[in-house]
Amino acid sequence: MSRILPSDLEWMADALRLAKKGLYTTSPNPRVGCVIVKDGVKVGEGWHQKAGEPHAEVHALRAAGDEARGATAYVTLEPCSHYGRTPPCAEGLIKAGVARVVGAVRDPNPSVAGRGYEMLRQAGIEVVESCLEAEAGAINAGFMKRMRTGLPYVRIKLAMSLDGRTAMASGESQWITGSAARRDVQALRAQSCAVITGAESVIIDNPSMTVRPDEAGLDIPEGLCRQPLRVIVDGAHRVSNEATIFDKPGDILIAARTPPASPINRDTSLGALNYWAGERDEHTDIDALLRHLATQGSNEVLIESGAKLAGAFVSAGLVDELIVYCAPTLLGSDARPLLSLPLSEMKQQIRWQWQDVRMIGNDLRLTLHPDTSTATKKA
Repeated sequence: MSRILPSDLEWMADALRLAKKGLYTTSPNPRVGCVIVKDGVKVGEGWHQKAGEPHAEVHALRAAGDEARGATAYVTLEPCSHYGRTPPCAEGLIKAGVARVVGAVRDPNPSVAGRGYEMLRQAGIEVVESCLEAEAGAINAGFMKRMRTGLPYVRIKLAMSLDGRTAMASGESQWITGSAARRDVQALRAQSCAVITGAESVIIDNPSMTVRPDEAGLDIPEGLCRQPLRVIVDGAHRVSNEATIFDKPGDILIAARTPPASPINRDTSLGALNYWAGERDEHTDIDALLRHLATQGSNEVLIESGAKLAGAFVSAGLVDELIVYCAPTLLGSDARPLLSLPLSEMKQQIRWQWQDVRMIGNDLRLTLHPDTSTATKKA
């Protein structure tokens, strides 16, 4: 296998920068960047902007034109080898006459993994793999997981006080954190394919759960902003059509234990309203719900809910990332806890690993992943 050169790392970092431009727009497709370099000079670049539109390699090759012949292409994900809504990018690179392709990570789809690289090698093109592989995988953590396991990448977002409380005993929770933290949550929503909340949160907080890019200052190209699917886990059909969430644009899915006797009516011009039903142990089957969302193309799922539903996802081992915004305030011992977990002994504790701690306004944002040495993960 050809070796990675120091210059390859620099150009791949540039391609990864381009891939991140699709953070809020490309799903269900992966975020991909491409840079074409000839004689040490960049002659073309591109990034995948939206599903159904040209891939990163196509944009870069168009920009490079004839200069692509004999050049090196840096691609953050293995060039596709199959016909979908667009032709195979591996074929496009071959036709353009590139001499060398440096890739970051293989296509995670088991049925095609490695096939794009093989097409290039069969055409006499030098292929270098695994250049900044970990960094490229992190950009597409949801896509990688969905392709490999049939489950989306799941984040839980919670806001708590210094004493670990999320709401008053009555359920009142607006607002624990400051405006900067709330803007930060907008970015989490924007990069998510689906946002899950519970019936109790809808009834008590009456949220909209929408992405508002202008309010949050998100760098989303005009015309590419999308609303994530909003999912309400409402096992007992408690939510009414008077909730604000139904008046805001975007598709909604209501997940329950059983189909509704009287479905909620909604203005179809705002988006679709669908139901999904699945029951397990007298509760809505959240594992099956996540698998259903994955089949619909959800790479990343954000859970914004109360302690009970969030605790259920944690207890089931379905959470990949926990993001907690901690505000410098105290809510008292009667306030509601961060998570509702049926633990009674120290040996039952669920450990996490610190990934990042930073200030967001006057609040702390804590990012954690499950401790894989002790946690049991579902696949």
